[in-house]
Amino acid sequence: MKAINTAKIDLNLLVVFEAIYTEGSVTRASARLNLTQPAISHALGRLRVLFGDPLFTRQSHAMVPTPMARSIVEPIATALRALDGTLSRAFSFDPGKAQRTLTLGLPGGEESSFLPPLMKRMLETSCIDLVTVSYDRVQLESRLASGKMDLALDILLPHSTQVLHQPLATEQRVVLARRDHPVVGPGLDLETYLTQQHIHVSSARQGDNLLDTELSRLGMQRRIRLRCQDYLAACRIVAETDLILTMPAELAPEYLSTPYGNQVLPSPADLPLPDMELYLYWHGSADGDPANRWLREQMAQVLKPAVTTAKATRSPSRGRRCAA
Repeated sequence: MKAINTAKIDLNLLVVFEAIYTEGSVTRASARLNLTQPAISHALGRLRVLFGDPLFTRQSHAMVPTPMARSIVEPIATALRALDGTLSRAFSFDPGKAQRTLTLGLPGGEESSFLPPLMKRMLETSCIDLVTVSYDRVQLESRLASGKMDLALDILLPHSTQVLHQPLATEQRVVLARRDHPVVGPGLDLETYLTQQHIHVSSARQGDNLLDTELSRLGMQRRIRLRCQDYLAACRIVAETDLILTMPAELAPEYLSTPYGNQVLPSPADLPLPDMELYLYWHGSADGDPANRWLREQMAQVLKPAVTTAKATRSPSRGRRCAA
């Protein structure tokens, strides 16, 4: 038999071949596949040309397979079953059984905000594993396209039409200072705020953030004495120094301020700091991936207003038991 270029094989022909072999009849094969008998006969003709063999001979009222047909039926049937199983699993996604690892790109500091409730939710409802990574924002699209990240959570960023996005949450900002700070306290105004020394949390090594960009545009500036990547470390430093920290309001009371006794203050009313909108990004090629879609839904549930999250109470759970 001549070599066959699999790229030129019509999958439907193999389905017809397996149906004729199993049913032993063109009539029954056409009924099984809901095709006309002429369509089945035409497909059989193409199969004979493809394999260079009759494949089936008519004897009485039956289609009897040739030795060639008998030699290839099992591999073909196995391949079709495997494909059917793969497609069935893809379209009947069950997070409680799916063995997947998804990678989520995050800017610095956001893990503390929503990762605890997200992970708790995932442990209770799924067997999906999660990896979080930091990334350079200029690589957002390339990382999503290559599969190095399945999703990314960030502020509104420039991107092509190949990257899809949806708004998830709006973050307000508060100011943290130690309880006995000599200057900063209730009624913090912009002048006092600007004269203090600041901590800025970011995963980026350099570059201005939205607040400092806006301050610069208005001819104002603040002194950043420390640029670090972790809000937890920043809050401890605030508790032990006179440095102050501007951070998401959702983080301050529940996760970070209480252990160190820091005071949480509203940002100055005239501070040019608009609420920050967070967006979820994914590549268009992953839009139909049920696991990707499932994680997007979980994140949308978790990133509800902090008041709603804080009031919710649940019984302790050890999580779903998954296969090792």
